[in-house]
Amino acid sequence: MDFRIPTLDIKEVGLVKEVKQGIVKIDGLPSCAYGELLQFPNRVKGIVIGFNQREVNAIVLGKTNTISVGDEVSSLSELVNVPVGEGFLGRVVNSMAEPIDGKGPIPSATFAPAFREAPGIMDRNPIDKSLLTGIKIIDLMIPIGKGQRELIIGDRQSGKSVLCLDAIINQKDKDVVCIYCWIGGPSSDLKKHVHVLRKNQALPYTIVVSAGADASVAEQYLAPYTAAALGEHLMGQGKDVLVVFDDLTKHAWIYREMSLLLERSPGREAYPGDIFYLHSQLMERAGYMSGAKGGGSMTFLPIAETLQGDITGYIQTNLISMTDGQIYISTNLFKEGFKPAIDLGLSVSRIGSKVQCPAIREVSMGLRLEYAQYREMLRFTKLRTRLAPETLEQMRRGETLQALMMQANNTPVPLSKEILLFYAFQRKILEVIPREMLQKFMDEFYPYLRQNFPEVVQHLEDKKELTPEIKKEVGGTFVSFFREYEAREEASRLPRERR
Repeated sequence: MDFRIPTLDIKEVGLVKEVKQGIVKIDGLPSCAYGELLQFPNRVKGIVIGFNQREVNAIVLGKTNTISVGDEVSSLSELVNVPVGEGFLGRVVNSMAEPIDGKGPIPSATFAPAFREAPGIMDRNPIDKSLLTGIKIIDLMIPIGKGQRELIIGDRQSGKSVLCLDAIINQKDKDVVCIYCWIGGPSSDLKKHVHVLRKNQALPYTIVVSAGADASVAEQYLAPYTAAALGEHLMGQGKDVLVVFDDLTKHAWIYREMSLLLERSPGREAYPGDIFYLHSQLMERAGYMSGAKGGGSMTFLPIAETLQGDITGYIQTNLISMTDGQIYISTNLFKEGFKPAIDLGLSVSRIGSKVQCPAIREVSMGLRLEYAQYREMLRFTKLRTRLAPETLEQMRRGETLQALMMQANNTPVPLSKEILLFYAFQRKILEVIPREMLQKFMDEFYPYLRQNFPEVVQHLEDKKELTPEIKKEVGGTFVSFFREYEAREEASRLPRERR
């Protein structure tokens, strides 16, 4: 006779003791570990985030309206792992890396832990490669290197997200994979951002991780770690990765809400005591890896929101202390019409000019000080009607520099164009031309050069330096452009005079 012994599924089981706002308290599960996955009824999963001798605390990945007191909870005996791979490029996923864009499943045979230790110092290389954002004021005065963590900080509706989207758009054809992590914001805003990426052909090399305001507390808490895990897998393959966290202030709010519901002792501004560790162990996962670790890099652009320009808040100062610099966006500058509204007085990159190419380093020398002097002079001369000729000349140069730094949304500037524009400023060509001609020069000179002197543009893109020979050629192109412009203007005036 053929006797079949049924297989036994041995697992730890607990009972739901209390459910409230995404937090579940459980009796049982004596062998659980922090960060372990749990299985609730109706295929709902949760994560262990604390325990004591009496109960286990867990957060639910999904809606809690299907969980009731007395339901069985089983341990899956595994930590939080998310699928990773190149198949995620061009897709929108949730905090468990499951597709939510309606394009079908994502094939993946590799899983990676969402929570892991950051690489050690010996596994890293010094940061010496530039990550170009296409934003002139950043590339010239606040340079970002591959593997750096640069905080974007400012009030709401001041252009923080747009700044990061422009940086993503500028990575087209640069072999950089981008990850945009949306935390706690409205789904309508995320749809607009995804549309911008699609419109600018940036979505094919971008992964969008979404945990909006309508997602559960657990999903919003987990989202940045999932984004980091997706980036780490690609970094391990030798790729350069750019990760945007939009934004970590809302992530801190979610963690505070979780901690207060778990009855943990509140500290400053009601945040729990481990809020610093929460973000610091995430930020440490960025870096430029050594050849033994794949040679890839992962750059972080975390966003933090301020209230009425106050950068001394608890979360803001925490993030400033654990990043390699910050870009402060001023609401006052934004209202003045200076966009991107970056305040150079409060913005800094601790990596500095060592990641800049020789040409950018040369044309950006002294610009920061010159602009600071112009802003100070502007403040002191507002009430004066008569100014010395030297002051007027300095004011005119400052106005020209400010006009050069202004930039429309979603229009990243190529490296060669940045070099040419600021080389013209360095040669003191731009402040002597009429104001209406300055805008025409910024709009028309680069297309003119690409059409008539493509070898100059190609040299700047390839060599990234201003040799004496190329300076001579560029000087000649300035002369030919202005002569051609004047000839066009003269030709357009003649018919009007005859009429």
